[in-house]
Amino acid sequence: MTDGSILRDLVVLLAAALPIVFVFQRLNVPSIVGFLIAGILIGPHGIGLIAQGADVEQLADLGLVLLLFVVGLELSFRQLARLGRTIFGSGTLQVLATGGVSCAAALALGRPPSAAVLCGFLVAQSSTAIVLKVLADRGEVDAPHGRIVVGILLMQDLALVPMTLLTRLLATATPASWAVIGLVLAKAGIAVAVILLAARLLMPALLRQVARLRSGELFTGVVVFFCLGTAWLASLFGLSLAVGALIAGLVISESEYSHQAVADILPFRDAMNSVFFISVGMLLRLDFLLAHLPILIAVGMAILLFKALAATAVILPFYRSFRVAATAGLCLAQVGELSFVLAKLALPSGLILSDEYQAFVAVAVLTMLATPFVIGAAAPLTERIEALLGITEPPLAPEQQQVHDHVLIVGYGLNGENLANVLRQTGLPYVILELSPDRLATARGRGEPVLYGDATRLEVLRKAGVGSAHVVVVAISDPVATRRIVALVRHSNPDVPIIVRTRYVAEMDELRRLGATEVIPEEFETSVEIFARVLRRLRVPRNVITLQIELIRKQGYSMLRGLELPRQTLDQLGQILAATTTESFMVPAASPAAGRSIRELQLRRATGVTIIAVVHDGQPVTNPPPDLVIQQGDILVMLGSHAQLDRALSRLNPTPGPEAADT
Repeated sequence: MTDGSILRDLVVLLAAALPIVFVFQRLNVPSIVGFLIAGILIGPHGIGLIAQGADVEQLADLGLVLLLFVVGLELSFRQLARLGRTIFGSGTLQVLATGGVSCAAALALGRPPSAAVLCGFLVAQSSTAIVLKVLADRGEVDAPHGRIVVGILLMQDLALVPMTLLTRLLATATPASWAVIGLVLAKAGIAVAVILLAARLLMPALLRQVARLRSGELFTGVVVFFCLGTAWLASLFGLSLAVGALIAGLVISESEYSHQAVADILPFRDAMNSVFFISVGMLLRLDFLLAHLPILIAVGMAILLFKALAATAVILPFYRSFRVAATAGLCLAQVGELSFVLAKLALPSGLILSDEYQAFVAVAVLTMLATPFVIGAAAPLTERIEALLGITEPPLAPEQQQVHDHVLIVGYGLNGENLANVLRQTGLPYVILELSPDRLATARGRGEPVLYGDATRLEVLRKAGVGSAHVVVVAISDPVATRRIVALVRHSNPDVPIIVRTRYVAEMDELRRLGATEVIPEEFETSVEIFARVLRRLRVPRNVITLQIELIRKQGYSMLRGLELPRQTLDQLGQILAATTTESFMVPAASPAAGRSIRELQLRRATGVTIIAVVHDGQPVTNPPPDLVIQQGDILVMLGSHAQLDRALSRLNPTPGPEAADT
């Protein structure tokens, strides 16, 4: 390698890739697809802008290490514990079922047992990077199918550890018995335990000392050193670099410095991951792809269909909703980037032949390219399949179907739980519809009137009493399901008020068009709460804050969306603010006002503020007489400008400020 060749390759790589990615982004196609296509076009098997990819491959390996490190940072042992038996069960079954059937198919085609096992490993993995990116762009990470997919992807990432060990074992010339396999796994388990123990004992103390120095450069350097060092140490024990990086991320995720570590590593990871996906595209021989395109497309479609069906079959018993299970299955249908780690590991030993490797790369890239479009088509496709097969939801308990004039709450997340608590305390009837088995068990454990069912099904809504409901509240995180539920509720009960929680303000117009009475967007409600608290800190009267909040909500949050309110409204607001600025003050024992009459206090003469009401002895007194004696615990309601109210509060406080002293 001549000096500067790797820099030249990077310049050529980015110069060719960025325009392609820009075009794909304008077409709302994930950038990862653009990187893959860029690699195919500019690689040694395409137009040859990069003649050989050894240097780029080394950078790609670094990108994969950083990717697995961040996965470990975001995973954490606590998160694994919170996933619950449902995710562990469905995730483990998905890996075993997909890998087992793929292995059996390879054996039926005449492949040796070791190659068949490798085939199972390659097909079992799905793409964490692509799927999470697509779900995040669609706002579906917190949807029921999104949570399932994330959990199963994490289980697949963890399965990489034994898969890597077994692939190394299968690649050896010595036949492997069950005893040998068990010994290798035991040694690897001991190695992982030693690394975890040493890292958990040393790393938190080291990070604590580094953090005390308040040096961002040193902190980032230590985190990168720990990531690469642990990956290298794991490789010495026979594990892969990627597995070592995953272990390093899991260790740091348990410390209080994990969020800062993620923030420091993300720029490196994103840059290196782009190189990784371009390098994956460069692995594909364009001539091989074109020569075998029909059969490769057929195999790719077969894998997509098989993996979607397998994942749907293992998820369905846990969630009992075909829509959720099938949507999650379609999300997991592609071949993942971690499969390339296993394939490249097996290639030198002949466990996978050169042409087989090219076929695998081509099929994997094709399934990755199809993923954004498959996920986008999941909702309408599952609806058609349900209609075609006549799929219905399980019946609800008969004793829970006779409900009237109640609040129907769809979703027992944080918002649904809080609403249920308030309704229970106020004695108002309500019914909860929940699809997640874990949340269902939680609600039932608390004695809530909860029903299991998919609210996107009209028969489920009817059995939950939507026709006689007083109010329907949709509080789920699935935008596609939310739109469908609103339309079904409005069709079933044209007069019922529908209150919808949505994450994004862009959903408001569509939800109102479908029949929602009120739409509450979380992103702007957060903004409203922030500015309300700021104004309270600045002692702006509560009535003024309330008025501004109501104006924003009545105008559909147009103030916060950058739209201008009508001039008449702004003029009215100015007049109201100028005329109704008030403040309330509870009189403490040490206040100068305690024990003095309003006349003796002379507050209007000293500050310009008028006392318009007093809560005296627990009774409100409007237009209080001048001889009313103010006592400790009385509440004074004062009218004046902001400056006048500031002076009055300074005068009334036990320790007068400079302004009060001057007056």
